[in-house]
Amino acid sequence: MYNETAKNIRESLKADCSKCFGLCCTALNIVASSDFAINKPAGTPCPNLQRDFRCKIHKNLRDKGFKGCTVFDCLGAGQKVSQDTFSGQSWREHPEIGKKMFSVFPVMEQIYEMIAFIAEALTFNISPSLHDKLNRQLENLQGLTDMDADSILSLDITRCRLPVNELLIETSEYIRNELSSNVFEIKKGRQRRGADWIGKNLKGKDLRTTDLRGAYLIAADLRNTDLRGVDFIGADLRDANLSGANLSTSMFLTQMQINSAKGNDKTILPPHIQPPPHWIN
Repeated sequence: MYNETAKNIRESLKADCSKCFGLCCTALNIVASSDFAINKPAGTPCPNLQRDFRCKIHKNLRDKGFKGCTVFDCLGAGQKVSQDTFSGQSWREHPEIGKKMFSVFPVMEQIYEMIAFIAEALTFNISPSLHDKLNRQLENLQGLTDMDADSILSLDITRCRLPVNELLIETSEYIRNELSSNVFEIKKGRQRRGADWIGKNLKGKDLRTTDLRGAYLIAADLRNTDLRGVDFIGADLRDANLSGANLSTSMFLTQMQINSAKGNDKTILPPHIQPPPHWIN
């Protein structure tokens, strides 16, 4: 069972910084590292954030030591908090709401991530019973995004994630079995959850329908690798080389994961993922 509405929801989850009050530049904690040139505590504006909430080094973030900023993606949680939860009131003009706004943002970001995964799951051909369970969970999560700030802050986000995680595991098993048997006609990919494949040479490998949840793929060579039907939830793809890799039907891959990896114009991505501007073609 395929859900066109869910497809539209998944593809609509994109950050629009022009409608956000620089929340990722303010609300989040930054630790000086290879990804960030400075230390910045949560709730403090980045020194590069201008009065109009634009970044004064946006075109040169990677050159200036802020690679992490080019990786981050809130899926649209920032504009939701800015325009809906706080009715378009900015923390600059209304400093009394700043602390609460900065606390709501990371919670909303997690809700949006769960919505993205559930909506994506509904875009695959799945059983009616699984479809119904996913659809109910999607409606529940969408309802959470419309709550007021105090209600959002009162959420036990860990408890919210548990049933979502269990449902996504069930969905992953179903989809990978279906792809293996009815599409690829292969044995189902192996279980490699949490695998330590840091720097591993996997060039040209057939990894179709492998479970790579939480796997460490930092700087792994995945050039020309077949990654269709792979479950990527929580996988660390920092500096993994995906040039020429086929991820067209990979599952639960995020824009942030792709932004942190390397690739080129021959990398095949799912329709809701865009190749990052910093990829070399």
